[in-house]
Amino acid sequence: MSGKKILMLTGEFTEEYEIYVYQQGMEAVGHTVHVVCPDKNEGDLIKTSLHDFEGDQTYTEKPGHFAEINKTFSEAEAELDSYDAVYAAGGRGPEYIRTDPRIQAMVRHFHEAGKPIFTICHGVQILMAVPGVLKGRKVAGLGACAPEVAAVGGTYIDVEPKEAYVDGTMVSAKGWTGLAAFMRECLKVLGTEIRHS
Repeated sequence: MSGKKILMLTGEFTEEYEIYVYQQGMEAVGHTVHVVCPDKNEGDLIKTSLHDFEGDQTYTEKPGHFAEINKTFSEAEAELDSYDAVYAAGGRGPEYIRTDPRIQAMVRHFHEAGKPIFTICHGVQILMAVPGVLKGRKVAGLGACAPEVAAVGGTYIDVEPKEAYVDGTMVSAKGWTGLAAFMRECLKVLGTEIRHS
């Protein structure tokens, strides 16, 4: 089976690990991951963030590395039918890109087409912004997003930090500590089988 094509939605200060680890892991097993950001072109760089829990009441945020956009946003918009899945990375980026009607239209496309939707951490905020996407669905994400998930008709699942949750073709996780489980479940949904010999 040939590799799948995944559209990754990012913005400035998206979580670094949730870009790099996911992209490189998926590409390592033969999938194509296009990292896009509104109004950015192929070759542009965006700033990323690193969130951590260090004993405070909420997470801390530190600057991450630059991440390279490898697909022009407008080109991805025009080629939505060619993608097999969409991935909403977390961090601070989702907070503002979810208000962009073009991002909402992208998510709506995958929802209406019944294609896989993957989301981690704050990425669930992008799904909340599109009416109907989370209605009746069970989804994980950062705990601070739980009230919003409920407000749009979804059920928040409080998974362990290193676990992921699967609801049909929607895969979700709490944050970057769950990337291994999250990616494993994404691969299953994509029909990717890894064999050890």
